[in-house]
Amino acid sequence: MKSCLVVDDSKVIRKVARHILETLAFDVREAADGREALTSCLDCPPDVVLLDWNMPVMSGMDFLRALRETDLAVKPKVVFCTTENGMAYIRAAIEAGADEYVMKPFDRETLESKLQIVGMA
Repeated sequence: MKSCLVVDDSKVIRKVARHILETLAFDVREAADGREALTSCLDCPPDVVLLDWNMPVMSGMDFLRALRETDLAVKPKVVFCTTENGMAYIRAAIEAGADEYVMKPFDRETLESKLQIVGMA
């Protein structure tokens, strides 16, 4: 079973994402900020990370940079999931190592298509 780590400081967003991902046959874990997510990835790397941009403690961008600098043999795919929709944000995320980008609010079809693009659906 494929695994996904949902990283968002909003419990509601994590719950919605979990529901969608579970219907797509993912094993889902959650983290409320980037630091918690990084620890989780180092303990047991997921196949894909659904990542929020704006979070306390450690932002999505800081998490992404830290994740890409780890010595994990296989790095998880990262799909940024955020309300930031400017081209500069998208470009910065891709340059930092994100594999895809999805806008909030998202639905099952949108998330599934992004996961297909990164080879996870």
